[in-house]
Amino acid sequence: MPGRIGNLRFMLSDRQISSGLSQAVRHFWVTRNGQSQKQKESGRSDQGARSAVTGGKQMDGFVELVKSLVTKSGLPSKCIFTQQKLEIPGYFRPEKKWDLLIVNEGILIAAIEFKSQIGPSFGNNFNNRSEEAIGTAQDLWTAFREGVFLKTSRPWLGYLMMLEDCVGSTTPVSVKEPHFRVFPEFVGASYAQRYRHFLTRLSRERLYDATCLLMSSSASGEKGKYSSPNIELGFHRFAAALHGHIVGHVNSGL
Repeated sequence: MPGRIGNLRFMLSDRQISSGLSQAVRHFWVTRNGQSQKQKESGRSDQGARSAVTGGKQMDGFVELVKSLVTKSGLPSKCIFTQQKLEIPGYFRPEKKWDLLIVNEGILIAAIEFKSQIGPSFGNNFNNRSEEAIGTAQDLWTAFREGVFLKTSRPWLGYLMMLEDCVGSTTPVSVKEPHFRVFPEFVGASYAQRYRHFLTRLSRERLYDATCLLMSSSASGEKGKYSSPNIELGFHRFAAALHGHIVGHVNSGL
């Protein structure tokens, strides 16, 4: 039930979240496939799957869904930044541009990254994504420790990943161990399983307050179909964690 009673605020219903998530998945694939086709027709196709990324609009459905969650939690839309003013200070670099920021009266409430990966280059891209995500979080938390955000209490960090569900992402891959053994859970794991371990550990190590992993194929994705490997990485849990943090901020009177 949307609305407000006293200090109690309601988030979107489970049905609304599921419907919005299906729409976001469909938008991702329709936009992604449309970008690829448009570049092919113009004769300017990028190498490999990069043509699906350079348009930069395929994750907008997820961004809009999160925006609706934030406003239902009690913050006005003017506090949500998705198109501009997305830079906040880092410690190891001057600033970092996030995908979505929530800032209210000079207080950093939340920062969220929305990422995707499609084939065929899962190996290099997985390493790049993991290094980027770890470094981004470490940079922010160090800057936070050093007081760069002034009166901000601990902000909420989120990371959402859309991964293509295909043979390349679900087939076991080998590991290289020339000197030392890798953790056993990575032996014979697919890239989808690697992402599951990676995103789970990002949240358990408190680098991010919540992480989400969604998987969808090109064919079924245009129909809005998706899957999530487990409850811990599901979007409903991600949404509930963000909602709780925002409600806490609003009710604190800051």
